[in-house]
Amino acid sequence: MSDLESVKKLRSTTGAGFKDCNSALKEASGDLEKAIQILRIKGVSKASKKMSREANEGLVFIYGDEKKTSIIEINCETDFVAKNDDFLNFTKEIGEINNSVNSDIEKLNNSKMKNGTTVSQNLIDLIAKIGEKITIGRSKTLENSKSKIFTYNHSVVKDNLSKLGVVVSLEFEKTSKDIEQFGKQLSMHIAASNPMVIEKNNIKDNVIEKEKEIIREELKNLGKPENIAEKIGIGKINKFKEDNSLLTQDWVMDPKLKVKDVLNKFSSSLKIKDFIRIKIGE
Repeated sequence: MSDLESVKKLRSTTGAGFKDCNSALKEASGDLEKAIQILRIKGVSKASKKMSREANEGLVFIYGDEKKTSIIEINCETDFVAKNDDFLNFTKEIGEINNSVNSDIEKLNNSKMKNGTTVSQNLIDLIAKIGEKITIGRSKTLENSKSKIFTYNHSVVKDNLSKLGVVVSLEFEKTSKDIEQFGKQLSMHIAASNPMVIEKNNIKDNVIEKEKEIIREELKNLGKPENIAEKIGIGKINKFKEDNSLLTQDWVMDPKLKVKDVLNKFSSSLKIKDFIRIKIGE
């Protein structure tokens, strides 16, 4: 094999540039395997420098079936890279593995991909090849043998790869067309309304305290008397809880109704068990 052919093969295998491949081959005395290792080592160095940059773009991938489904986000720096075939394929394969390990990030990083190397090593290689910071972001797996899982993708790039994804789990005794429709509509509602929790009592105390501080400062700047400010503050906090809790949100399909009103039209056995919403950039 000529030197030029070796460089071409190394470029094809690693995706690295001509100069880097040529240099690695010389350092490895023409040994392709050693040259690949050299580029990987250099790739680690290049990748680590990129990790200090912001990665606010990327894709969300949903994978699974009606009993068990996972959602994961893979972040990058630019929307251009988010549409790159290498990035798309990496995200899909990572998403499938993530479902098998139930969104356990440590198990995910140590899992082997189709090429025989680990997820963490493939991530480093992809960073070196593409030239951008790439990270594995939020993920969650919903699983319940008694429930059915519904999903929704918004701003789809390809297949189940999108900019916003929702997974919601409904539990019921017997399915029907109305329940199936409700499940699909509920996942769309969650995408649009971005609830924090299912019920308002589940909002974390630190979130409530932070909101109270914002409201106090707001009312203080308006010069409201303390007794009036306290009453207004209570009302604002209650409104905050209702707006951010799924059951008390206005139903997007009919704002005259709350989500709980729509839910109550079905039998008492129908319950919203869990949900997850991931939007790139949030």
